[in-house]
Amino acid sequence: MKNREEVVEKLRASAREMLSNKTVDVVIGWGCVTPEQTVATPVFVKSPDDVELLDWNEKCYGNLAAYMTRKEVRALGRVALMVKGCDEKALVVLRRESQIDPSNPPRVIGIACDEDGLGCAKCGTCDVHVPRFADIVISGVTPVPENVPVPAEKRYERLSEFMKQPRENRLAFWMKEFDRCIRCYACRQVCPLCYCERCIAERNKPQAIDSSATPRGNWSWGITRAFHLAGRCIGCGECTRVCPAEIDLSLLNLSLANAAERSFEGFRPGMDPDREGAVGAYSRGDSEEFIR
Repeated sequence: MKNREEVVEKLRASAREMLSNKTVDVVIGWGCVTPEQTVATPVFVKSPDDVELLDWNEKCYGNLAAYMTRKEVRALGRVALMVKGCDEKALVVLRRESQIDPSNPPRVIGIACDEDGLGCAKCGTCDVHVPRFADIVISGVTPVPENVPVPAEKRYERLSEFMKQPRENRLAFWMKEFDRCIRCYACRQVCPLCYCERCIAERNKPQAIDSSATPRGNWSWGITRAFHLAGRCIGCGECTRVCPAEIDLSLLNLSLANAAERSFEGFRPGMDPDREGAVGAYSRGDSEEFIR
């Protein structure tokens, strides 16, 4: 990671200034308390004296936008939020879905990734290494690099290879994947766009999804959650990363993202803050082939 120390210095200086000037009440960012940590944990910094908790390195995987819909975080007051370019897309969707108070929006601190990102699989097909709408963009190089579009063929290359398999093989693959699910709901908790106060998986009057880890319940849960994210998932990949059973949920989300992009004139969630979402908006140009 290029010029990490420079990025960390700028980050902490910006956070210290915002907290000292009372521009914000809390800065939500990443931090590594010990060198042995394999993943940076979220840290909530409320005092200028504690900005040393903030860090930036190749361990900062988490999408902190997930905290913006939580009542406990809203109660903290004015928030500054650290985001990568891929995380920022979630904020765009949350704003479109009226999940961020326009009278008290977060102060967004964007961190520019280098061309390799964090070294995750998703970074190879990411075309927003640099946050586009942040209030502050911190980079380890000058000038700040520009985002380079990635062709759809490359973004969906993994899905295309999977779809070449016979239908029965693909069905067997997902049956095997969902069979490992232990229904811990880590995928739901880490997702910035799963913000229902009461999830459909927890409703029992009527009960739509088996609450226990049965083959039928697991299949219903995985498919239902994927469809609830159709046209909304920004591809941060957090659901796959945190799954203790290592279920390839990103591949399922990728399939629906591809369908949304093909069916709604190149629509990609979180890319254009002025464009209506694929779900909840109507256009006379919408194709109806998918419901026939």
